[in-house]
Amino acid sequence: MQIEFLGTGAGSPGKFRNVSSLALRLLDEINSVWLFDAGEGTQHQILRSTIRPRKIDKIFITHLHGDHIFGLPGLLSSRSFQGGNEQLDIYGPTGIKEYVNVSLKVSETRLSYPIKFHEFKKGQSGKIYEGPKFSVYIEPLDHKIQSFGFRIVEHDHQGELMVDKLRELNIPSGPVYGKLKNGETVTLDDGRIINGQDVIGPAQKGRTVAILGDTRQTDNALSLAKGADVLVHESTFGKGENKLAHNYYHSTNTQAAKIAKQAGVKKLLLNHISARYTGKMAKELEYQAKSIFPKTKVVKDFDIIEIPFIK
Repeated sequence: MQIEFLGTGAGSPGKFRNVSSLALRLLDEINSVWLFDAGEGTQHQILRSTIRPRKIDKIFITHLHGDHIFGLPGLLSSRSFQGGNEQLDIYGPTGIKEYVNVSLKVSETRLSYPIKFHEFKKGQSGKIYEGPKFSVYIEPLDHKIQSFGFRIVEHDHQGELMVDKLRELNIPSGPVYGKLKNGETVTLDDGRIINGQDVIGPAQKGRTVAILGDTRQTDNALSLAKGADVLVHESTFGKGENKLAHNYYHSTNTQAAKIAKQAGVKKLLLNHISARYTGKMAKELEYQAKSIFPKTKVVKDFDIIEIPFIK
C-alpha cells in the first residue's frame, strides 16, 4: 500500500505544486489504484508517474471546489483511449454526477466504459463501500461547501498456517494443509481431529488511512483519524494564522498536528499547501507541526509514501 501525491497545492496550480489529487496505490492488495480528488492537470501528473489510468477503478471526491475536480473530465476521457474498459465508480457529494455528465455531454465525449456514481447527501456519514479487502467510511467536515473526509480500512489478514507445528504433530503435507489454513476442522487417517484455528497464527492487523478534504477544525476529523496509520490533512495556513484559517474554512499546520496527536495516528502528511509557502517556508511549516507531532511530513508532488504493516 502506497500513497502517491499528484498535487499538493491549494487553490490554483503553482510552479512547484499542482492542485489537489492523490493516488492510493493498492496494486499488491487488489491490483487497482484509487484516486482521491482530481484537480486541473491531474492527468498530466499521472503521465509523469508510473500509474496506469486503466488501473484507476475508483475515484473519491472530497468536495466540488474547482481545485479538486477540474481535472476530472479530461482524465475520464483519456482513460477511454488508454485501455480502461472496466466500470469506474465515482464517489462524491451531490452534484458530482451532474458535473461529470454535463462536461461529457457538452464536449460530446463518449466513454468506452460505464460510470457508476455514488453521491453523498448533505451531512451523510458512515460506510460507503465494502469489498473483500477494504471498507471506506465518510464523515462531513466543516468547509464553505459540503466537504467530506474518508477513512479507508484494510480488513485484517488471516494468520499464517503454522507449518512447524503441523510437522511436530506429524501431519503430512497435502490437501489437508489447505483445509486447515481455511480454519476447517479435519479428521486425519489415524483418527485424530485437528481444528484449523489451533494451527493458524495470529491475524495481521489491517492498515488504516484517513484522507481529509478541506476543512476547519471539527470533531469529525478526529473521528476519521482515530488510530490511523496515516493521516492526510490540509495545511493551507501556518502557525499563528488560526483566525485566517477559520475565516477561509481551512486549517493550519499546528491544528492538523494537534488532531494527529489527539487521534494517536502513526504519521501525519500535510498537503494543500498555500503558494505562499515555498522552499524554506514549506520546511518551516513542517518544523512548526513537528514541535507538536514529531512524525509529520509536508509532502511534495510525486512523493510516494509507503504504508507498512505494523509488526
